Amino acid sequence: MTETVAAVDLGATSGRVILGGFVHGKVQLRHVARFPNQHVRLHDGGRGGLHWNITELYRSVTSGLAQALREDSGVASIGIDSWAVDYGLLRGGRMLGVPYHYRDERAADGVEAVHAGVSPQELYARAGLQHLPFNTLYQLAADQASGMLELADRALLIPDLIGYWLTGREVTEATNASTTGLLDARSRQWDTDLMARLGVPSDLFAPVLEPGAGVGPLLPEVAGEMGAPAGLGVTAVGSHDTASAVVAVPTTDDDAAFISSGTWSLVGVELESPVLTEAAREANFTNEGGVDGRVRFLKNVSGLWLLSESVRTWDGPGATDAQRTSDLSALISEAGAVTGPVTVFDATDERFTAPGDMPARITAWCEERGLQPPRTRPETVRSILESLAQAYATTIERAERLSGKQIRTVHVVGGGSQNTLLCQLTADRTGRPVLAGPVEATAVGNVLVQARAAGVVSGSLEALRHIVSATFEPVRYTPRVR
Repeated sequence: MTETVAAVDLGATSGRVILGGFVHGKVQLRHVARFPNQHVRLHDGGRGGLHWNITELYRSVTSGLAQALREDSGVASIGIDSWAVDYGLLRGGRMLGVPYHYRDERAADGVEAVHAGVSPQELYARAGLQHLPFNTLYQLAADQASGMLELADRALLIPDLIGYWLTGREVTEATNASTTGLLDARSRQWDTDLMARLGVPSDLFAPVLEPGAGVGPLLPEVAGEMGAPAGLGVTAVGSHDTASAVVAVPTTDDDAAFISSGTWSLVGVELESPVLTEAAREANFTNEGGVDGRVRFLKNVSGLWLLSESVRTWDGPGATDAQRTSDLSALISEAGAVTGPVTVFDATDERFTAPGDMPARITAWCEERGLQPPRTRPETVRSILESLAQAYATTIERAERLSGKQIRTVHVVGGGSQNTLLCQLTADRTGRPVLAGPVEATAVGNVLVQARAAGVVSGSLEALRHIVSATFEPVRYTPRVR
């Protein structure tokens, strides 16, 4: 490959460093490093707080980048994406404490405090953000109650924090900033009036930077440790991983919905401007920033987290070797062979958000409603996948109604595009063709934005998607008669 860039893609359970380049107008990816991202529980004033092991994550990132530079000394840029909403607090450039995990229960404590000052209706009219109890503004309210916020002079979202340690530059990338609840949905700038009313310092977050802009060169000591050439720097990409994934949806048609399918499922459509109606708020849709000023009008739906947590429970410390479920593909195949009806539960119920025994929670949900819970592991998996597919169908129908956009096809990108049973069930329940792939959509979108900034490729967002279409041929799933 020539003219390569390095994509750092950080997920909730693992991270990767991937080299991306172009051969004959097609994207070429090469995985260089993969590492776990495991949360940790710490004793926090009498309770077990859930945190990100951020320093180990940073060590893994720099180690992976060093390996990438050993394999290809011509790397022109580095781009970083991750999950949304979480952040580190700093004072004088030094981190205060360990960043909390969005699944930590403390965030819920901030909801009441925020709504006491600003109504949910006004919050939505200003930021257009879906209500999730772990949104950044609620976490900041929890920090405020604990006294941590008054100690901080800066908050950096996770990819911006990693970028700060690499470059020494403090910025807030726009697509991730849009998930805080503190960004004006129309101007894509900080809503300082809202911050003042919530007691958040107006300069707590760094200035907003759009995808494609340069963050800055690597610090000399960082470059030396990684063996990086002089001048190598970080470029802002769609640092919310879904923003990068949507760049790599292989279509320029205006009648397509997308599902970015992984730990979470992000289901929606791309628009030119936000939808800030009361109907959209009541439906709990969000208006998140996209690349090139686009809006990702979508809803967070619990994703393959339900499946991974179920497997984690089945493979827990008390399980024997015979009871463990190491072959997930075999389990999904068995789920596909289930012929009898299974209960479809509400995959968006907040009880399924926190870590824990997911099969037991599904059973409890069913029993509370007098419904038959799944009896076997294959039935549980089938119930999860049917429930996700139904949640997708309901969300797509609402997105169509709220946005006024007619949806004829559904594109599934990310890890979930490999789940053939889920893709087929999605086609069945939506009644629309499903086009699955690319699997590495987030890394592809990350690479494309960097490459355009470096002049390796050019053109509009649609031009970038033409490159994706030329590189990856999606797998088509046609709705079956039910």
